[in-house]
Amino acid sequence: MAGDKTDYLTPNEVAGLLLVSPITVRQWAQKGMLAAHTTAGGHRRFTRADVERFAAERGVTLADQIEAQAQRTRVLVVDDDAQLNSYLVALLQTSVDDIEVYGAADGFAAGQLVAEHKPDIVILDIMMPGLDGVQVCKAIKASTHSAHAHVVAMTGHHSEQLEHRIIEAGAAVLLKKPFSADELLRHCGFSSTSLKQS
Repeated sequence: MAGDKTDYLTPNEVAGLLLVSPITVRQWAQKGMLAAHTTAGGHRRFTRADVERFAAERGVTLADQIEAQAQRTRVLVVDDDAQLNSYLVALLQTSVDDIEVYGAADGFAAGQLVAEHKPDIVILDIMMPGLDGVQVCKAIKASTHSAHAHVVAMTGHHSEQLEHRIIEAGAAVLLKKPFSADELLRHCGFSSTSLKQS
């Protein structure tokens, strides 16, 4: 290992990444499940690549990856217009750093994704089959897991009555379709510091 520029991890560091005890890491190494290198002094050391491979084979997310995911802004786009839905998802992914974007085609799918991903921002169409946007917004705001979500509603059939209903349901704003990318990003709260620099 002398002169090798690879960064080696100790059993304690690997245990922290895999969220297990150092004893478990040593047992995996003894059984040959996790590749290990031995120092001249007889200590086990591990490469990051070997630890990542071990985790990937077992469907385990490393602790520092969990932390990075937690820092990302999670956005849910809900619109039954598949073309607009795909466009908005792509717009957000290409415009904003540190973001996870999910798309739902109806209120039922939106409910499942809200429960699973707990989005920070929901971009919500009003006119949808089944559950409409007002009902979805009320459900989002009624749940302790999603009440924090910033809801940006949108519609192609604007009226003062509809705007009143969706704001009352908990949305921050009702955008009139068509709207500009800048308008959407601004109402979602993305500042110039969070936008990708082209």
